[in-house]
Amino acid sequence: MEMPDYNAFVEAVAAAGGQPDRAYAALEKLVKDVVGVKLFTIMTSDTTDKLSERIYSNMADVYPVSGTKPYNETEWSEIALDRQETFVANTIEDIAKVFDDHELILSLGCESVINVPIIVDGEVIGTLNCLHERDYYTEERVRAADALKLPGAVCMLLHAQQKREENR
Repeated sequence: MEMPDYNAFVEAVAAAGGQPDRAYAALEKLVKDVVGVKLFTIMTSDTTDKLSERIYSNMADVYPVSGTKPYNETEWSEIALDRQETFVANTIEDIAKVFDDHELILSLGCESVINVPIIVDGEVIGTLNCLHERDYYTEERVRAADALKLPGAVCMLLHAQQKREENR
């Protein structure tokens, strides 16, 4: 695998103003370059209270940024949140086993998903959710997704900083 070009992402993070949205958009471009994506969302994860929050979506009309919502314990949470491994499903049938919105996912032309856990200080603080056509996320692309973990962590930490500033 070729090393991704992080320069645009680094410049977006360093830029004053428009944060963290500027960093989220740069992360989306990096995700497209590294593994490819049709639908891309960023979710926070609170594994203590079992809550998640969508903080970015490239299809906000269908998957809007929203408040927190509880998540159920499933094969997905066991893999992505408990074992802290990338969750992979390459068919809509496998997606349907863990995601209630599988019909909406299919209507968008997506039948594959990888959920890349973002881990800071031993805890999953969020996931990068990448969806594409059937059988898209090959072993090579899943391995390549590891290169997205650090930029994902930067975005999650920018989000946490924004929340702290809002609560002052």
